Amino acid sequence: MLHLALYQPDIPQNTGTMLRMAACLGVAVEIIEPAGFDVSDRHLRRSGLDYLDHVAITRHRSWDAFQAWRQEARLRLVLATTAGALPYTQHAFRDGDCLLMGRESAGVPEAVHTAADARVVVPIRPGLRSLNVAVCAAIILGEAIRQVG
Repeated sequence: MLHLALYQPDIPQNTGTMLRMAACLGVAVEIIEPAGFDVSDRHLRRSGLDYLDHVAITRHRSWDAFQAWRQEARLRLVLATTAGALPYTQHAFRDGDCLLMGRESAGVPEAVHTAADARVVVPIRPGLRSLNVAVCAAIILGEAIRQVG
């Protein structure tokens, strides 16, 4: 199973979109706190609608807690980043990979970049900053699912 990790998400609507996508695609979701909003079931239900009953969600109280869990589970961490990375179509995804999406407002800190086993990017036109985090997650997960079947 593939995993989608959300690093301290800022915007509940984006989180809800990614939870709904994960439910539809059969991808587990890891939420790395603290988030920029209340990630209780009540608040997630508002943005994730009735799809939350169809997705495995794990909350990790911190980056360190997530890292300990990931290392115990032996999952490879693939960071989606705009900061110089391999195009996602050239990366060889494997079953069990954990795709990490950064904060909408700030991405991830350098320590998280360093911890990643791979860094991938969705190439966009020069002069533009980035795609919406949920759109980027969908594009990369689509390719990962295509590769692992």
